[in-house]
Amino acid sequence: MKPYRFCPDCATELALITVAEDGGEKERLRCPSCGFTHWNNPTPVVAAVIECTDRDGQVLLARNAAWPGRFFGLITGFLEAGESPEDGIRREIGEETSLAVDSLDLLGVWDFQRMNQVIIAYHAQARGEIRLSPELVEYKLIAPEDVRCWPQGTGQALATWLRAKGIEPQWLDLKKE
Repeated sequence: MKPYRFCPDCATELALITVAEDGGEKERLRCPSCGFTHWNNPTPVVAAVIECTDRDGQVLLARNAAWPGRFFGLITGFLEAGESPEDGIRREIGEETSLAVDSLDLLGVWDFQRMNQVIIAYHAQARGEIRLSPELVEYKLIAPEDVRCWPQGTGQALATWLRAKGIEPQWLDLKKE
């Protein structure tokens, strides 16, 4: 994400300024004129390991149109204002795949520092005809024992789900992929 350059309140150029905060001194982008602070807090992202109950429990992975290469990942998205994480992932699954969600179980929460995000991941049991939104260009249905996880971000959620099913995760070698 591109950092702020100017104060959104007074348009003065922001500067890295150190100020004493509750946890000690902290350097942040701050406005030297009006005192605005750009906190740069992580963005919450919801994600789902989708188990297709009407397709022998296969896992749905999709490829985002904006991603380089042929990487397939979990369905993810940002929360809307006033939306719970559960409602957000149900909405994202519906918008991106047209699947109906029958159940949701929280898998866990992971930090994804490279993107300054916090991932809230669920296991979703879903069914229906898969119709992708324009955001996604293709999908794969894979038997859980054949899924390969990736080391960062949502790959940890997928590995957690596999372990809960008694399946030891296989890992992608991203240098070869």
